[in-house]
Amino acid sequence: MTPIDLRRRHLLAAMALLPAAASARPAPSAAAVLLAQDAPPDIDPAGYLVSEKFDGVRAVWDGRQLRYRSGLPIAAPAWFLARLPTTPLDGELWLGRGRFEALSGVVRRTEPRDDEWQALRYLVFEQPGGAGTFAARAAALRGIASQANWPLLVAVDQTVVSHRAGLQERLDQVVRGGGEGLMLHRADSPYVTGRSSVLLKLKPLLDAEAVVIGHVAGRGRLQGRLGALTVRTPQGDEFQIGSGFSDAQRDDPPPIGSVVTYQFRGTTARGLPRFASYLRVRSLP
Repeated sequence: MTPIDLRRRHLLAAMALLPAAASARPAPSAAAVLLAQDAPPDIDPAGYLVSEKFDGVRAVWDGRQLRYRSGLPIAAPAWFLARLPTTPLDGELWLGRGRFEALSGVVRRTEPRDDEWQALRYLVFEQPGGAGTFAARAAALRGIASQANWPLLVAVDQTVVSHRAGLQERLDQVVRGGGEGLMLHRADSPYVTGRSSVLLKLKPLLDAEAVVIGHVAGRGRLQGRLGALTVRTPQGDEFQIGSGFSDAQRDDPPPIGSVVTYQFRGTTARGLPRFASYLRVRSLP
């Protein structure tokens, strides 16, 4: 987990605690929402609708009250709530790329400031309980936003990306502009909640180096070849790299003691790389 992710977690925790401290009533139950899984590095975008991953505050609208994912109410101005439709919505309050900390200061106020709320947007990407496929619900959200005709309510653009090269180009474009990454939502999926593979988050690949400390034999198709490298990072963490190798590299793997470069997408709760994939040998022992 990066320092930015840790800071964001702390800020979100603070937002959840402040309203609870101000009220003696029991906290409402958490909202049932769809949560994303990490996309593998070789994800094929066929069958998905793709949108930008926004660094905002998750906000669920039930037609009367705007709430955090925790179920606690968001202290939004009355005029803001009055402009929202009676249809339930799921999305994020957003102030702009790279402005999460400023946004958290806006939404955490128990007495909202009109000028601050006029500067943010409610970006909606799901219709809780909506019928049909996600593609149909995305179209319905566009209609809802169009009918509202209000700049602060925006239906997130959901686009078709036909191949992996186009997906990488889209990801690079978003990241160059200061964005976090992409979201891929199965176009044919019904409305579901909980952490599900119908929604994937795709972030830029990171590079790092580690020392090879062991070879793991392959199984099945890879029997008699390398299955994975066991490596150790400069920090002393050990893990396995099992993807990214050509057949020739599996027949003649990097020797023990060599330093290899690998790619990954973020880290696990234990701090180990997610989706580690072999890239090249940096130096031999």
